[in-house]
Amino acid sequence: MVTFLGKARPYLRSPQPNCGPTGFQNRTCPHPHESLVPWGNHLVSMLLLKLSAQDLLTLNARRRMVPHLAARWRHFRGAEASLSERSAWAESLVSLANDLVAAGRGNVEMIVECAATIDESNHPGDPRLIDVVLMGRHPEESRPSVQLVELKRWSMVTRVERATAELVHVPGMGEKKHPALQLREYYRAFTGERGPFGKVDFACGGFAYLHNATDESVRPLIDVDAPTGSYARVYTGDRRDQLLSDLRKNFAEDGAASEAERMLQLMGLRNTPLLDAMIRSRGEDTVFTLRGDQKAVADQVLETAAKVLPDPERPALVPNERRVIFLVTGGAGTGKSAIGLQIKAELEAQGRAVKYASGSRAFNGALQQHVGYGDREFRESFTYFSNYVTPPDPPLDVLICDEAHRLRDRSTNRFWKPEDWGTGPQVDELLAASRLTVFFLDEGQSVRPNEVGTVALIEDAAMRHDALLVPSNLREQFRCGGSDAYIRWVQAVLGVSGEPVEQWRPDGLMHIEVADTPEELEQIIRTEALAGASARMVAGYCWPWTKPLGKERRLEPDVRIGEWHRPWNADSDSYCEGGQVPPAKTWSVEANGLGQIGCVYTAQGLEWDWCGVIMGEDMVRRGDKWVFRRGKDRKEEGSGIKRVDRPGSFDPKVKPGSVDDEEFARLVRHAYHVLMTRASRATVLYSTDAETRAYLKKLVGEVEIHDLRPTWANLPPEARKPHLPRPRKGAGGRGKRKRKQSQAKGPDLLLF
Repeated sequence: MVTFLGKARPYLRSPQPNCGPTGFQNRTCPHPHESLVPWGNHLVSMLLLKLSAQDLLTLNARRRMVPHLAARWRHFRGAEASLSERSAWAESLVSLANDLVAAGRGNVEMIVECAATIDESNHPGDPRLIDVVLMGRHPEESRPSVQLVELKRWSMVTRVERATAELVHVPGMGEKKHPALQLREYYRAFTGERGPFGKVDFACGGFAYLHNATDESVRPLIDVDAPTGSYARVYTGDRRDQLLSDLRKNFAEDGAASEAERMLQLMGLRNTPLLDAMIRSRGEDTVFTLRGDQKAVADQVLETAAKVLPDPERPALVPNERRVIFLVTGGAGTGKSAIGLQIKAELEAQGRAVKYASGSRAFNGALQQHVGYGDREFRESFTYFSNYVTPPDPPLDVLICDEAHRLRDRSTNRFWKPEDWGTGPQVDELLAASRLTVFFLDEGQSVRPNEVGTVALIEDAAMRHDALLVPSNLREQFRCGGSDAYIRWVQAVLGVSGEPVEQWRPDGLMHIEVADTPEELEQIIRTEALAGASARMVAGYCWPWTKPLGKERRLEPDVRIGEWHRPWNADSDSYCEGGQVPPAKTWSVEANGLGQIGCVYTAQGLEWDWCGVIMGEDMVRRGDKWVFRRGKDRKEEGSGIKRVDRPGSFDPKVKPGSVDDEEFARLVRHAYHVLMTRASRATVLYSTDAETRAYLKKLVGEVEIHDLRPTWANLPPEARKPHLPRPRKGAGGRGKRKRKQSQAKGPDLLLF
């Protein structure tokens, strides 16, 4: 098999977008606006499946491969996969996987329906999607080996033009281009500077796979006048022996998982966790590579700031005095915080007065402790929504409001005198604090009754302040391993989206399993954490929460399931138990936080490789619906410590006097949605209710053990990236660099 060796060549764009068939029989090309999501804005994470050949066969044997692909196709394409499409997956993919196994290369990763470039936002029309990218390691050289595959179920073709074989006739389908012409476009894009391996030394080739054909039945495709190139090989059923031989020449028996992991990282599907990225930047220049919608939003904010704010270097110029509000909506993991921190750094480098506000003590506390900010330097840049009862004088240039769904109706604090509380809507205080305000909001993460941040609230505020409102919606998913399928599954299971509930289908990006006992869940989480992964246990607020006891500030094991007793994370702003237990705001990032249980209020906005989620009695499955329960406590004789009397919710924020039953159910659903989307590789579920546990087990199905469970031991070395040690507080001060110095990092930037 001919391969392209050496550095990838410059990207060459085809003069016309390819809106023809992209691989499987009878494929249609929907117009971009007909899709559920904009094509060009979603392709950073566009792929349908990533599994080794042997694991794909395992998935198919369990009859789960085609349903999974169909669900992913529906999400990306905005239409149901046709019966012909499903048949093609079942036939062609399985046939190719069988050939890889027969060649002794069952380890080779098959990445199905993969975007050709890292960022397709400038490519109109149908995106370049490669039917299959085979990814492995070259057998003679220690570098990636890639084969781009065009799958065809054609059994016969005839020549259309006498002088060339570039155009052929396929019975029942009409005139079609030679598959090599499609592969040439994919090949140029994939190996170009904007492709996943644009700056990596690798071997790349491609071939058309016609397993239903014979050499004689498709003679025009293989004649001497057919297109040539390292991407132009054609394999028929007659050439199977040659295919097996060439697969062995191009792929080693091992190393494929490592090379596939590298590819996913380069494509933005494996991302640097937010806090680790901030450590790498030392809080100075962020290390986020924004793409697609993310980059468009950041650029628009920066361009608008240049128009409406005074220029520090040219104060004589009079800017546009119009107040501007950016409203950026998007689900968990769409990169809202990455955008906010990026524009903060760039605006500060320009000499702007910028503050980054949040409604989450857990997020701010984790950021401060993990990155190593001192108290004073942290307060210079980071703040809370409630800090603007009195507007700053002079006003800030820009106020960035992250997690704006946590806006309150009024700014209050139990440590303030009532006369110091806010008297008007909190959103008005934030708008009065700056000339340009950026709100990042996800209505699906509102988990308290006094959290009033909604799109409608900000729209109304913009009208009151006669401000220009600029809305944006982020759709690309970068959390949960980039698995939009997992996010949609969680939303459907919890009843958040209203979509029908389907069995979970592994996609090679995210893993989920259901534990039989809390002991099993903890064992899994501890094993992964001690091996090097980041991991935490969280739970629904279904047990009383005792404040630290006595002089030693001991934590009471409030979370009690049978004989298994564990404490919540410390309800404290300082260390407990002789300095061994971290405070609530850093529980998520300190090693000694592993043995405690977090809740939605301390986990929101954070992520770990593995997350164990305990569902309590506040949300249980009965028949075909969810039932929501409020709990009741009792005082234990002797100690006076509160225990569970009637199982259910013990969240003081959702007492019957504060929310009705409908709102209570909504908030509980949202809380579990937050908890179940904290992991980047694997979620382990456990329900204290047997019927609910059985329901979840049925939905999740059999746990995929062989190479599909992303334990630290199973991960390739490239994926074993320990989280960075936390710097000393105040180490490596945050000098504000000039913009051009920030940009000097170039291609070394890491994606969040």
